[in-house]
Amino acid sequence: MTTDAISTDVIIVGAGPVGLFAVFELGLNDMKCHLVDILDKPGGQCAELYPEKPIYDIPGLPIVTGQELVDALMKQIEPFTPVFHLNQMAESLTKTDEGKWRLTTDAGTILEATVVVIAAGGGSFVPKKPPIKGIEEYEAKSVFYSVRRMETFRDSHIVISGGGDSALDWTLNLQPLAAKLTLIHRRDEFRAAPDSVNKMRELVAAGKVDLKIGQIVNLNGAGGQIESVAVKGDDGETHTIACDALLPFYGLTMKLGPVANFGINLHQNLIPVDTEKFESDVKTIFAIGDINSYPGKLKLILSGFHETALMAQQAFRYVHPDRKLRFQYTTSSSDLQTKLGV
Repeated sequence: MTTDAISTDVIIVGAGPVGLFAVFELGLNDMKCHLVDILDKPGGQCAELYPEKPIYDIPGLPIVTGQELVDALMKQIEPFTPVFHLNQMAESLTKTDEGKWRLTTDAGTILEATVVVIAAGGGSFVPKKPPIKGIEEYEAKSVFYSVRRMETFRDSHIVISGGGDSALDWTLNLQPLAAKLTLIHRRDEFRAAPDSVNKMRELVAAGKVDLKIGQIVNLNGAGGQIESVAVKGDDGETHTIACDALLPFYGLTMKLGPVANFGINLHQNLIPVDTEKFESDVKTIFAIGDINSYPGKLKLILSGFHETALMAQQAFRYVHPDRKLRFQYTTSSSDLQTKLGV
C-alpha cells in the first residue's frame, strides 16, 4: 500500500440499500468497508428519487418508504462503522504491485482493498445539465452541480437554479454564508418539501433571498469564471443577475459512468456474474443488485439482499485466506451477537 492511500478490506461502489446491506453481511464476517457514492447522502435511488414512495415487497415489512428502509439499514450497520466517501464518483480502478485494488475518485480520494463490490444500481447518478451554450467552460470552476464544501461559497454571490428538494435545501443551507443568493425557477411553484418552500419564502419576504421567475438563457464571464447570468423572465424580458457561482439543480439521470472502464466484462451495460458467489469475470470483483446480470435475474431489492449474503461468503475467503469460514446464525451465535452489540 502506498502512503497516500486509505487501506480497507472491501470497497463498495454504491451506497444504495444493497450496498448498505453488504456492509452488514461483510461486517458479520470481520471485513471493514469503505463506500463510494456520487450522491451527498447514503440511500441511492430510494433516498434521492423516492424517499416517500411506499415499498411493499421487503420481507417482514408490509409497507416501508424508501427513506425508512435506508434509515433502518443505516441503523443496522452502525456496529461495523463503515466509512462513506460521498459526493464522489469512482473514477479509476487499477491493481497495485501487492495485488490489491486501488480505486481513485474524482475528488482525489484513493482507496486500496482486497475486494471490490459494485452495487451501483443502474449506474451512477449524474446531474442533468442546463441546455446553455458554453456552460462547459465554467464547470467545476464557477458552475457546480453539487456542493462538496459549503465553506467554498462563503461571501459569494450565488445563483441557484431549480425547483426541487436539492435547489431549496441548498438555498436554505447556503444563504447564511452567501454575500447574496438568488433562486431562479421557471415558475412560482416548487416540487420540494412544503416546509422547505415555506422557509424559502420567509427568507424572500425578509429580503435575505431573491426569487426570480424565469429561465437562464446565457452565461457571461471569462476564463471559466462566471460574472452574471441572463434570465428570461415570465414577462418575456431578459434580466441580468450578477454572480460568481452558479449551482444548477435540474435533477439527476442514470449512466453507467466510469464503471464501464474498470476492465470488467459487460453485457448490455450490466455485469454478468455467477449465481454461486456473484463474482464478475475478474477475480475479487463482485457485482450485486441491479447492476448485475444472470439467468433469471429479478431487479428487486430483496434479490440484491440475497446476492449480498452469498457474495460475503466468498469475499471472506479472499480477505482472510488463512481463516476457516464458519457459517453462523445471528439468532444463536454469541460471537455474532457480540459484534452486533446485542
